[in-house]
Amino acid sequence: MSPAASSRLEVGIRIPLGAPLPELAAFAAEAEQAGLDGVGVPDHHHTGRDAFMALAAMAGRTERVRLFPATSNVVTRHPLVLAALTSSVDELAPGRAELTVAPGFLSVEKAGEPRARRERLRQVVLALRGLLGEGRAELDGHPLELFNRPAGGSRVTVLASGPRLLELAGEVADGVLMLVGLHPESVAAAREHVAIGARRAGRDPAEIEETLIVPFGVGDAAGARAWIQGWFRPGQPWLRYPSASNLRWLGHAGITLDPDYHPDDVDDATADRVADAFGLFGSAEACAERLLRAREETGLSRAFLFPAHSWDTTYHLPRAEVRAFGEVVGPALRAAGC
Repeated sequence: MSPAASSRLEVGIRIPLGAPLPELAAFAAEAEQAGLDGVGVPDHHHTGRDAFMALAAMAGRTERVRLFPATSNVVTRHPLVLAALTSSVDELAPGRAELTVAPGFLSVEKAGEPRARRERLRQVVLALRGLLGEGRAELDGHPLELFNRPAGGSRVTVLASGPRLLELAGEVADGVLMLVGLHPESVAAAREHVAIGARRAGRDPAEIEETLIVPFGVGDAAGARAWIQGWFRPGQPWLRYPSASNLRWLGHAGITLDPDYHPDDVDDATADRVADAFGLFGSAEACAERLLRAREETGLSRAFLFPAHSWDTTYHLPRAEVRAFGEVVGPALRAAGC
């Protein structure tokens, strides 16, 4: 086991804006009681519910879990607004608020705006770190100031799945939230890109806090294959959601799929290999074993469970996954000293 795996494994989970805020807050409390360590809420404006309002409601019902948007974007929210929202959540949950940003996906798409370019993301992340750290930053030649901010600062993490965004995270962010699968060769290749970016900026790669996004599908073998062999939404295979970079990392695991592959062409044997390389699929017991193996093989220290879903089930609360963690996965981690 690598040195990174000597500390306790922290596990968070995605909770979408699929219910009224009081219900979301109560569900976050259930996740905490199940032993989870963090809750990430997608910042999807089109739901008619605000992610930071949800996090604020969750702050009042929880005592321990980290709270963060998973993720927000730098297009529909100005960095000063993002910093103020993060600071406000921190006042409700001291030391537990974090900020995760990306170029934008569904919220940006629904707003009819293009995703942020990498250079813009770089500028905004640096501004956010300044605002949430020293309380000062500059953006577009204009000075920014945040009068009230978290006493100990708040980490700014970049969501990344492609090589260039991984390198950008290494250059400018406090942490990286990586969707690259669980296979040790895939994780090693992704880590090297983060390290390239860190070294380019004169930073120590070890200072970048790493969290692996872990797709999580509880069920039988047929159910696991159904995700791999299915569609996220018409025209978008499930394995290309949220990024086609998923195929790159499967390639490092020795699994080659054509960029324009059709899900129906993925046979059962290949689907089983993909499921094992990409995340946690199968019974709760099998998921626990796979997470422990990833811990052993990669030195995983932080995992963010990403319950498997399609467009039609994007906003379903992950009740089965939280239950599986509380009853099986969490106890297995504790029994293994994790």
